[in-house]
Parts: sequence; structure tokens; C-alpha cells
Amino acid sequence: MDRISFRVDPALKRRLEAEAKAAGVSPSDLAREAVREHLERLKPTETCHDIARRLGILGVYQDTPADLSTNPAHMEGFGGGG
Repeated sequence: MDRISFRVDPALKRRLEAEAKAAGVSPSDLAREAVREHLERLKPTETCHDIARRLGILGVYQDTPADLSTNPAHMEGFGGGG
């Protein structure tokens, strides 16, 4: 594994050490997991398209116009536009 280092204030260090001890892991393990979780939240692993596909809601309507999503005429009355 590569090594990085960063500074924390004494109170954060004490809290990290206490939480790590309570969990039975090293402070490095706890910090590594915290960084991993934070980075995962920043970049969702699933796109909206992936979620829709997983839920089975893509292509559920049949016999609709081919240009339903691109032709403004089909959107009249939606969203207050016109």
C-alpha cells in the first residue's frame, strides 16, 4: 500500500484513536475506510439510467410516438411552458 500523511488537530486525533480502539481496528484502518466512503459518496456507482434499468422502468410504455422525448408538441401543458 502507498502511504500518505496529513495533520489533524489533537481533539480529532483523540477521537479517531478512541473510535478505532472501540472498533478493534487501527486508526489507519478507520481513516482509510472513512476516505473510501467519502469518495464513494462523491461519485455514485450507478447512474440514473442504471437505476431505471435495474428497476425495470425503461421502455415500459408501448405505442408511443417515436419522438416523444424530443418533440415539444408532446410536452404541451407540462411544466408551465406552453
